[in-house]
Amino acid sequence: MAQVAEETTSKPSGAVKRISHWIGGAPAQGESGRSGPVYNPATGEQTGAVDFASVEEVDRAVQAAKEAFPSWRALSLSRRTELFFRIRQLLDEHREDIAKLLTAEHGKVLSDAKGEVARGLEVVEFCCGIPELLKGEFSEQASTGVDVYSIRQPLGVAAGITPFNFPAMVPMWMWAPAIACGNTFVLKPSEKDPSASVYTAELLKEAGVPDGVFNVVHGDKVAVDAILEHPEITAVSFVGSTPIARYVYETGTKHGKRVQALGGAKNHMIVLPDADIDMAADAAVSAGYGSAGERCMAVSMLVAVGDAADPLVEAIRQRLPKVKVGDGMDADSEMGPLVTREHRDKVAGYIERGRKEGAKVVTDGRETTPDGDGFFLGVTLLDDVKPEMDVYKDEIFGPVLGVTRVDTYDEAVRLANENPYGNGVALFTRDGGVARQFQFDVNVGMVGINVPIPVPVAYYSFGGWKNSLFGDLHVYGPEGIQFYTRGKVVTSRWPDPATSKVDLGFPQTR
Repeated sequence: MAQVAEETTSKPSGAVKRISHWIGGAPAQGESGRSGPVYNPATGEQTGAVDFASVEEVDRAVQAAKEAFPSWRALSLSRRTELFFRIRQLLDEHREDIAKLLTAEHGKVLSDAKGEVARGLEVVEFCCGIPELLKGEFSEQASTGVDVYSIRQPLGVAAGITPFNFPAMVPMWMWAPAIACGNTFVLKPSEKDPSASVYTAELLKEAGVPDGVFNVVHGDKVAVDAILEHPEITAVSFVGSTPIARYVYETGTKHGKRVQALGGAKNHMIVLPDADIDMAADAAVSAGYGSAGERCMAVSMLVAVGDAADPLVEAIRQRLPKVKVGDGMDADSEMGPLVTREHRDKVAGYIERGRKEGAKVVTDGRETTPDGDGFFLGVTLLDDVKPEMDVYKDEIFGPVLGVTRVDTYDEAVRLANENPYGNGVALFTRDGGVARQFQFDVNVGMVGINVPIPVPVAYYSFGGWKNSLFGDLHVYGPEGIQFYTRGKVVTSRWPDPATSKVDLGFPQTR
């Protein structure tokens, strides 16, 4: 996923939209004097300037969240649930407005943007059941006259640092369970496409969420470090590249915070000889090039086993000329531009690097890039990719699909298991026994069987293994509730004064 940007730019002089922070229930214009450009990736034009927060401005957001916490925490579960149903309704009513913001600033096609909002809404819907999710346990008469029960309580002020590729969905994965559990929240969205987060803040206020419960600060590494080091922030959630995830985890935990930091991926899709080749080819094209490959769950490596290789590569090659690349607002477009010109150029560079390393360029996306100043790149297919090549090892994060050929199932599993990432993996086969063995054998956090992008539904949790996750708990679902709360066990007795006595021995339960 995208790294947190470290560079800043001065504010442009042209007529562009100013995107400000949201602190204490109201817009808050930046005072640091620094900002970053926001582009329409389909045209290459700058459309906005987002304020970059100073350390002091981050502190203002945290103090607003801290002040709101006591009353928000004390709000009854019934009232909090009522608010979440209202939040869900407003987000649903405005899902197309949110999607258009995503397309305008990220570049993904509108249908994909709507799908992102829908998947985020699933987590909000899950959080509408917060009374059930926070239920504890009770043991009557654990000892004579003694009852024991467990409860889960919020942590305080939590924070989220989110990537450019899912500007609405990933924040929902964080703020929804966090505030449902009774925490208050400070969000630092990607500075590349920040408008959806501010619009979400407006909708939460309209739903009745008290001022200070949800805050948004924009920025670069200054804001990130201020969050990681702030003494009043108790927990930090992050999604981004592995190097930054490691940095976030190490820095946040060093400052006493609970941290879940999701990193990068190199997802393998293994196709066995018995698989339906047409189905596998459709899945590979969809999962490899959807959202221009800017997904941490995108299929970036196809592992073709034995006789599956030639027909699979040919079937994919035949499909690629039909992929319509264009402006995400155009209903005919199936794949939009990449998020920035720099990222587009970096991804394009991998095509030439792969060729020089010995991979076969079956389809070159540089030759099918639409005209204009947008950050477009056509779809690319590389065959005969070897594990020692950079195009195999690196997370390219663009519309470049590689094919590695192996002879056996065991070789394919070994490739997935030896990869330093462990986010997602898929197996395509007609053999149920092999599929069952595969989910047992593979060391990856999310597994798809004839499903190329196995993102779990909201009542399970999302997260990988190995260098794809730093921390113990995955996001949303049951583990998300656990992350944003801490357990407390209460042992109670209402004794008869006549039975009271001094006993210096270790407490017994018999």
